[in-house]
Amino acid sequence: MLRITKQTDYGTLLLTHIARGSRGEMFSARDLAAETRIPLPMVSKILKKMVRAELLESHRGVKGGYSLARPAKEVSVADIILALEGPIALTDCSEHADSECGMEGGCPVSNHWQRINNAVVGALEGISLEEMAHRQGCACGTAALAAGLEAT
Repeated sequence: MLRITKQTDYGTLLLTHIARGSRGEMFSARDLAAETRIPLPMVSKILKKMVRAELLESHRGVKGGYSLARPAKEVSVADIILALEGPIALTDCSEHADSECGMEGGCPVSNHWQRINNAVVGALEGISLEEMAHRQGCACGTAALAAGLEAT
């Protein structure tokens, strides 16, 4: 079964929560943890990775916190996954074009996996954080939402 990690699931929830806020609104790690019911250590870890990936900006000071580094419509789900899990690859040969697979030369499925991987990446790139932040669609989104922990 293909799955994203719990960290990426939570990261998506945190970013959608921030995207739902007012433009320029700051969110502290502590407030985000309380509002989403995600443990503070996990929230802090995710926020740091998101800052390193330039999806979030960190602002110091009494009124500081975290805000989106760019508009939500310019952040894709693929960007979030890349920031928290690394390159999106369904198989080893999907991750590296110059794979060191011993079967690479005569592998009958390698090109197909590349096509499938490209389709998955394309789908994830086609969904923006702005879309994720809207409360339309399936109520079964992330694990935290499914557990009834939806942020307001």
